[in-house]
This record gives sequence, C-alpha cells and structure tokens, in this order.
Amino acid sequence: MLTIKRVPTVLSNYQENASGCGRNCLGSCCLPVSKLPLYAFRSKEMHVTDPAGGDLPVDFFLNTLVLGQWEERMNRGLFRYDVTACETKVIPGVHGFVAQLNEGRHLKKRPTEFRVDQVIQPFDPNKFNFTKVGQEEVLFRFEAGEEDKSCFFESAPVDADVLPNVVAINVSPIEYGHVLLIPRVLECLPQRIDPESFLLALHMAVEAGSPYFRLGYNSLGAFATINHLHFQAYYLAIPFPVEKALTQKIKIDKDASKSNVKISRLLNYPVRDNNIPFNVLISDSGKRIFLFPQCYAEKQALGEVDQELLETQVNPAVWEISGHMVLKRRKDYNEASEDYAWRLLSEVSLSEERFQEVKSYVLGATGMMEFENNPVELTTNTENNLLAACTTPTQFPGGCLVLQ
Repeated sequence: MLTIKRVPTVLSNYQENASGCGRNCLGSCCLPVSKLPLYAFRSKEMHVTDPAGGDLPVDFFLNTLVLGQWEERMNRGLFRYDVTACETKVIPGVHGFVAQLNEGRHLKKRPTEFRVDQVIQPFDPNKFNFTKVGQEEVLFRFEAGEEDKSCFFESAPVDADVLPNVVAINVSPIEYGHVLLIPRVLECLPQRIDPESFLLALHMAVEAGSPYFRLGYNSLGAFATINHLHFQAYYLAIPFPVEKALTQKIKIDKDASKSNVKISRLLNYPVRDNNIPFNVLISDSGKRIFLFPQCYAEKQALGEVDQELLETQVNPAVWEISGHMVLKRRKDYNEASEDYAWRLLSEVSLSEERFQEVKSYVLGATGMMEFENNPVELTTNTENNLLAACTTPTQFPGGCLVLQ
C-alpha cells in the first residue's frame, strides 16, 4: 500500500532561469548521451484488458513506476507545492462533481506564452519547452518494445537513432501522481495531437490497467499552457461525472467503417484544421475516449462569459470538463455547488448547430457516415465493475463525442 507523506515546498531546479546548460537536461545537448529507466511496452496486438503481462506484476507500471517514483520525487522536494495537502470534496448533488482547493497552482503556475485564438501554432524554441526540464524530474522512458511482453530496465542508454518518449512529473500538480507523457521530446513538436502520439497515450492507459488513472489532452485554445506536445495523467479513485453520463450511440453505415469502435455522443452534459479548440479524456484503461470541442476562450474574448464565473479564474480544461473542478480561491471552494459547475461547463459547450458541424468533421475525417434516421439508443458505462459499482447514471444540461 502506498503512503502519502507531507513534504515542504521546494522550487524545482529547472524553474529558475539558468544560463547555458550544464545541468543534465532533456535537450539534444544531454539526453542522447544519457541513461534513463526504460519501460518497454508490448506494441504488438494491444489488448486493452490485459496490461503488462509476462514477468511483471499487473500493478507494477502504475503502483511501482508511476505512483512510486512520483512519491520519490515528492520526497526530494521537486514540486512547487504539496498537492497532497490540497482539500478535496465531492460537491453535494446528483452528479458527483469533485472540487479541489489548489491555491498553490494559481500562485506558482507558469503563465501561457502563446496566442489563445489559434489551435495550431509553430513550436517556438525560445519559449519554455520540455527540453529544458532536468532529468531528475523524469520517471522513465516509455517506448514500444520488441517482445511479446512488457519489460522494465532500471538504466538503459538512449539510442541515438530513437526519439525518446519520456514520462516526467508535473511540477504544478493537480492531483496525486500527476505526470506528463511527452512523445518524442527531442523532435520539439507543437501541441498538436497526431496518430502516433495518441496511440502512445492509449498504450500508457492500457499499461496502467486502472479506471482511476486517466490521461488528458488540451489543445491550444483549450487551456494548454505549453506549446510542446504532451499529455497529462493522474490517479484519482473517484468516478468522473462525465464517465457516468448517458450517451446516445451514433449509428454508422457499416459499409463506411469496418472498425469495432462505437461512437456515441453525451446526452445532457454541459459541454459539446477548423481551428476548433478541444480536449480529450482517455478513460477506463483506454476503453473510452471523450472528445470535447469547446468555445470558452472564444466566449471569454468576446465578453460573453458571466463576470461571476470569470472572477473564479477557473480555466475549464480537460479535468474540469470531466467534472474535477480545480478551484483557486477559498471562497469558491467553500461555496462550490452543482449549480456553479453546471454554469461553468455550459459556457464551454458548443451550440447544437456547431456541435453537429464538428461531428461531421470527425466522421468525415474517419471515412464514416451517420445514418440519417439515427434512433435514440441510450447507453451507460457498465462494463467496468470498479466504476459501475459506485456509479449512478445521470443526465446533465453540450456535446461530446465518445469512442469506446
């Protein structure tokens, strides 16, 4: 059983503006000649229900590597604040929104350094990026292996011919075990999701093998704060409200798709290369993927967001949209209500007309066609016993596409 220890806040080394390198970073000056722990996952025939396999315990990746090494970095004082001291509660009501008071993140988080009205922007090496991170913040490399089972190596040289994927701590954490998955860090990719990196994130969800370890992605314009390709992930043993919401299956023409993937839309939940900001939640060990197109920043720029909501300074990114509200002020935390969460997420949601446009973009890009007469077929997430045991299906006042 893992234990959480309280530690004093110590500023991480790489947060200071040091001149030159000389400090064992993730840049091309240091990483190619480094040795780092390596987790090599099975890349052949990924089975969502069968993490790790082989000689490693089924909980090795999550408990020993991710959470165990995260705690070790916490004990070394590498975080900006002690997130385990942050107060958390379930907001009373039928939906089970989760509220957290995180004043440290508000006071010490790095400001956004790019335009918020463009989803696609070029990588800027002069702005903060993950090549400037010190290797003490890296937990391990995460690479596709060549074996039919997952393997772990405590120290492995970085192959000069490979662009390494790394898992590092988030020094401004939202929750216990908050880490970053940084695909091909030396390639210096902008925050623009691609098939290869998305598949990598799915592999990480599978290896974790827990419905309570989720991965998230924020596009530019949807409250990503660093324009260097990355996913976030953390562990929270509470079902997210979005995971409990009713969905309507979208009937796809079988001739247009031979995939076994089911696509649904959320019903009555307060959210729904076309410059559409979006967030992604990878849930249920990779079995469910939520795509949230959103428009909060656009409404904010147009002065269309209620002033009371603006005063909370909450930016609804993937975690907030999923139902985990990270609040920055004691007043807002004490007064947190289901009505507040509802109003905030309603501002995120696209109009029905715009949501239908986005759905058409997605289906068109995948070569799928929706039946014109799409009967209502309501579904809930009952496949996973851990979530289903404490889940009551709910309806919310948005649009979202759900792949499962």
